Amino acid sequence: MNKSAIGVFEEFADEYLNFEHTPVKNIFWLDTMEFLCERFGHPEKKCRTIHVAGSKGKGSLSKMIACTLEKAGYKTGLYSSPHILNFNERIGTASGPFEEEIYEKSVRELIETIKSIKIVDLPAQRPITWFELVTMLGMLCFKNAGCDFAVYEVGLGGRLDATNVIKPEICCINQIEKEHTEFLGDTLEKIAFEKAGIIKENTPVIISPFQSESVKKVFSEIAKEKNAPIFFTENTLKITQDVQINRQYTENFSISSSYFSRDMNFSLKMPGKFQQYNTATACIALKTILPDLNENIIEEAINSITMSGRFEIVQNLKNFPHMSALILDGAHTVNSVNFTTETFERFFKDKEAHLLFGCAADKDVENISLLFKGKYSNVIITKPGSVKECNFERMKKAFDTAEIDYISCSDYTKAVKLALEKADAENAVLLVTGSFYLVSEVKKFLLSLKCTD
Repeated sequence: MNKSAIGVFEEFADEYLNFEHTPVKNIFWLDTMEFLCERFGHPEKKCRTIHVAGSKGKGSLSKMIACTLEKAGYKTGLYSSPHILNFNERIGTASGPFEEEIYEKSVRELIETIKSIKIVDLPAQRPITWFELVTMLGMLCFKNAGCDFAVYEVGLGGRLDATNVIKPEICCINQIEKEHTEFLGDTLEKIAFEKAGIIKENTPVIISPFQSESVKKVFSEIAKEKNAPIFFTENTLKITQDVQINRQYTENFSISSSYFSRDMNFSLKMPGKFQQYNTATACIALKTILPDLNENIIEEAINSITMSGRFEIVQNLKNFPHMSALILDGAHTVNSVNFTTETFERFFKDKEAHLLFGCAADKDVENISLLFKGKYSNVIITKPGSVKECNFERMKKAFDTAEIDYISCSDYTKAVKLALEKADAENAVLLVTGSFYLVSEVKKFLLSLKCTD
């Protein structure tokens, strides 16, 4: 292949319906993925799997589990979304992309087989979607790479997500909040039902801390129906926090639980209280499926993790030398943005603070905007790139209602440039949040200036 294999795949897959670009209601099902798994010889069964769902933090949780398995000597695949800069961020190992030959073999296999399928062969003669193709490519890569484990992050919901054809050794469900309500339901209980769709017969499910009682009830009832052992992590652990605000901006804390032979001690490079919850959930999930897993390995693996767009702290930008720091965080729900702003205030409470915000049309911008009131001396709102639909007028109205002074600039490239220049001029810390797609646009802009590697 003259292009990279991933480039060839992207070009091929762009011809298929992409719900990330164009959301459509009542158009999710599993029978197409089940058909594809059969047609491809069930690549999803070639390695042990772990399934992760939730409203927020599932990408970090998936990475923690995958990195620890890799550190323990298991070849581990990681399937996650969205990507920030490069498509292969979605499908790779715990530590980075696969070798090019793995992508080449898998893309060739996928395209040849998909082209051989006639529309009349497909369930209800429904066309294959973009996300189904991406999910199948992940399964083929993990098979062709000879992975021992693969960690799958759910794309949307759980019950009818394309990833829900796997038979995992364990399921993890992170905190639930109102999101994608037009697809998942307009109450926490309805959303929890969709997330709980990943729970499988006789398969342990680990529930992260701080779920509402009504959500816990939904999980418990479905687990009981499936005869699945269910573990609520908050019932078995204690987190002791000792935040270290230093040049590394690490967060030190300990976790004690009956699952561990001793207190587990962490110095996390991904700040934020919710990352402590992710750590606890990851540790308990790992010890459930691998009871003899060395606890030193768990600590070393999780302490080493950094993730793009998860309270990512960028300093010393040569084109903006006077900016105190740039914080990139893809938080896009009320609770996740609240955690992000709390962490920002703890670490940078004595600094001039600026905000660049943009979110997709389906986000609760009315309640998110209230979290920013009175906290930032300069606020710019924009569209989060060109991928996701954005209701820019609704966003402006929400900030008006919240009584926040702001500059509106629908051209995200101009908005990014303006936000960086203002932060540099005022020696400020700039927080970019609301969407991973906006984080991606900032990174692309900095790369175009050769500000970062």
